[in-house]
Amino acid sequence: MEPYLAGMKAADCPFCRPDRESILESDLCYVLPDKYPVSPGNLLVIPRAHVGDYFELTPEQQSALWRMVEEVKAWLDREHRPDGFNVGFNVGRAAGQTIDHVHLHVIPRYRGDAEDPTGGVRHVIPGKGNYLKDF
Repeated sequence: MEPYLAGMKAADCPFCRPDRESILESDLCYVLPDKYPVSPGNLLVIPRAHVGDYFELTPEQQSALWRMVEEVKAWLDREHRPDGFNVGFNVGRAAGQTIDHVHLHVIPRYRGDAEDPTGGVRHVIPGKGNYLKDF
């Protein structure tokens, strides 16, 4: 698979044709385990519509994704009992998007899973995450 699947057609999209069962679903979106999890329970919330850019989803589709994130959190709390969460998405190649179909990452976090988790999602740009270290 190419490192970035820009312009991918729905017929070739791994999220339009998933190879595993969804954990949760609704009319507008569904949830899959991440094929390359960064922590136990790492899940993806995926719209059914083949849209590459989160900002091109309809307000209804965006709302459905965030409602599903709430369900995912409750499921993860029951099944994995994490100590925290990182939730986010990548838009565009410069931001690290590798599949041209919107998907939100819900990453459970556990005490001790990183030496210093300060800054959380700010670590997407190496060396910029912990803005508190100078205080």
